[in-house]
Amino acid sequence: MSKYELQRTAKERSGVSYEDSLEAVKLQPSLYQRIGREEGFERLSQLFYDSVFADKEAAWFLSIFSSSTKTEAVENQYLFFVQTFGGPEIYKVKKGKYTRLVGRHANYNIGHEAADRWVKHMELAIEQHEQLKGDLEAREALQKYFRYTAQYIVVASEFMRPDQVSTIHKAFFHHPPRLRYRMVCCLIRDVIPY
Repeated sequence: MSKYELQRTAKERSGVSYEDSLEAVKLQPSLYQRIGREEGFERLSQLFYDSVFADKEAAWFLSIFSSSTKTEAVENQYLFFVQTFGGPEIYKVKKGKYTRLVGRHANYNIGHEAADRWVKHMELAIEQHEQLKGDLEAREALQKYFRYTAQYIVVASEFMRPDQVSTIHKAFFHHPPRLRYRMVCCLIRDVIPY
């Protein structure tokens, strides 16, 4: 499946087009400036993970995040947000040059229900964030970005070819983590828009 077909499918699932999702990365002044720089994105991630870790209705959802502590999850997410939305490349410094989201999430069992729940928690965090309360344009741009991206990650992972999945399963766990990540990126690089 081509990246354009994946984008179309993600649009059907999210109600947001790829082009509309990019409004968040193109805003002027940038979301990085509007939200309060690193501290603002750290606050957004903290609000998000506070909501996720308090979600007692869906233990299955919280289990998706079990590979890291809440502190690690907050840090990884906010560093990514800073870099994505107009700030310095601090995520790249920590995680390496590849920031492709499908590859980063390939090892997690994420379906459409999980993507919808993730978006629900993120939209709650956006509504609670003090810096965003008076900035409707920023809130709407972030919501479009997150709705589209959450569904794109699921759609792209669903359409990985069987030979890609079997290659990952056979070879994946026999290599160090950094090499495993590179393997995933190479296998799915042609379907990722970011």
